[in-house]
Amino acid sequence: MSDNRLEQLQARLAEIEAQVEEAWEQSRAQWRYRFTQGRIEFEEGVRDAHRMARVRWWLFLRRTRLLVVLTAPFIYAVFIPFVLLDLFVTIYQRVCFPVYGIALVKRRDHVVIDRQNLAYLNIVQKVNCMYCGYGNGVVSYVREVAARTEQYWCPIKHAQRVKGVHPYYGNFCDFGDAEGFQKQSPKLRRALRDLDQDTD
Repeated sequence: MSDNRLEQLQARLAEIEAQVEEAWEQSRAQWRYRFTQGRIEFEEGVRDAHRMARVRWWLFLRRTRLLVVLTAPFIYAVFIPFVLLDLFVTIYQRVCFPVYGIALVKRRDHVVIDRQNLAYLNIVQKVNCMYCGYGNGVVSYVREVAARTEQYWCPIKHAQRVKGVHPYYGNFCDFGDAEGFQKQSPKLRRALRDLDQDTD
């Protein structure tokens, strides 16, 4: 891919990211909340309306099919592997990324747990939402650490199409392009240093 084409795509991406931020702001205005010193604050009367919409936990459980309730131990058993993965990947990047010259991944950008602030959720729903936020956040965090690692060690596209590639993949060298790999690898490694250095 030519440098000019790449610059055009990056400019388009920046424009789309700005549109996403604007849409987030519009969503906050629509649902009447804002962030004040890192805390979520709803406008007057919103919390009361949310409380009125909440389904009591015992009624929520009573309406849930028994087979669904019986799957809960299988869902929550994955919590232990999530915690271990979170711990090991954090240690890995803290030890290795400074040696490789890769900017550390900000865990807080991926592991976001905030749905428990919604008054229309009962305690069971809040616990479930906290768990989903943690589990999916860890997967996102691990993916970002793995993606940066892949760009450092092996920035080569696969021969076959891969679904759901990470954002760095598009810059990787084409499969079979030995000369491109030799030329591009140092540049791709240097690019990892320029990522946001602010960490948890």
